[in-house]
Amino acid sequence: MKDLILTEIKSENAVLVGLITPEQNEEQVNEYLDELAFLAETAGIIPGKRFVQRLEMPNSVTFVGTGKLQEIKDYVQDEDNEIGLVIFDDELSAKQIRNIEKELGIKIMDRTSLILDIFAMRAQTAHAKAQVELAQYQYLLPRLTRMWTHLERQRGGGGTIMRGPGETQLETDRRIVLDKISHLKQELKDIDKQKIVQRKNRGKLVRLALVGYTNVGKSTLMTLLSKSEVFAENKLFATLDTTVRKVTIENLPFLLTDTVGFIRKLPTHLVESFKSTLDEVREADILIHVVDISHPAFEEQINVVEKTLFDINKEEKPTIMLFNKIDAFNHVEKDEDDLTPKRRENYSLEELKMTWMSKLKENCIFISAKEKENIDELKNLIYKKVKEIHVQRFPYNDFLYQTYDEGDES
Repeated sequence: MKDLILTEIKSENAVLVGLITPEQNEEQVNEYLDELAFLAETAGIIPGKRFVQRLEMPNSVTFVGTGKLQEIKDYVQDEDNEIGLVIFDDELSAKQIRNIEKELGIKIMDRTSLILDIFAMRAQTAHAKAQVELAQYQYLLPRLTRMWTHLERQRGGGGTIMRGPGETQLETDRRIVLDKISHLKQELKDIDKQKIVQRKNRGKLVRLALVGYTNVGKSTLMTLLSKSEVFAENKLFATLDTTVRKVTIENLPFLLTDTVGFIRKLPTHLVESFKSTLDEVREADILIHVVDISHPAFEEQINVVEKTLFDINKEEKPTIMLFNKIDAFNHVEKDEDDLTPKRRENYSLEELKMTWMSKLKENCIFISAKEKENIDELKNLIYKKVKEIHVQRFPYNDFLYQTYDEGDES
């Protein structure tokens, strides 16, 4: 059967659609659409005009109201606009997708399918590819319709899947997808067994895990602390595969893990599929929660990460709150024509330290990984926290002199 993993999305112009509801106000919707536009750009799509409507709840048939849908239709059917795609900022049901596509006559994507496609493009190892493909099939299963006739009728080994008496095309496709899901789950179980062995082989070194919203600078920080190259770029989900490095500060060794970034409305299937990757978070002794303090909605991003971490592991862990990108925060200039300045322009960095962040006391630090500001202070804090655990674990310090070579685990 043909795999769903994609290597690229054809570049095309797209319009974005969002809703203002009692659960999300206009300011939040604009921020969500900014992020949706960034997601689109990451996928090679060119985001354009935005359509926003205020509703009590999404329309169960067409997501937006009929008037707004007609407005979108008029715009996308105007040949001068050259629109090839409409992206909705929430997950759509099979019925909504079917009805919207029928009305607009154009390709439709929702936030979930866009994120899944980005993960598919970013996946490099067999582990990541299997995780993403499983999430794709789980997303696809409840949305199967007769239009999925492109699925090949091949089982592994060359056998042909034949339809039984009275079995519809939809039923056949559903059976193929269920078989594929079962196969991928077994494949991931086998990989997970290998990962468990790898983790056991690390010994009892103290483990730290970098966690945070996507694109906050975790990989840049990983490169800086481990003095080894880790892929990083200004795009969402630049890191999918977990990378582990051995780091030594003042002769005290520990393991540092870079994990996949979180995001609002992260598809449930992805969280489920990446549970084995997120085991690194569960098994970490200390979490370093990296925050992009220059982002206007950084407080909401903190809440998203903390909620996701709670879903992954109900147990609270010692956490260092690391506010990154202070260079970008300090360089924000207020636009005189902007009558509604964003939250980040209302406080200086020193004033921010005196807000709720002051309650974090010594577990809070401000740095710039890019400009290497306050890195020595960060290293001193990490050393102190690691040493506290190390002394408890090895009171006679004999483990300190053991050799260990973790290398790159992907």
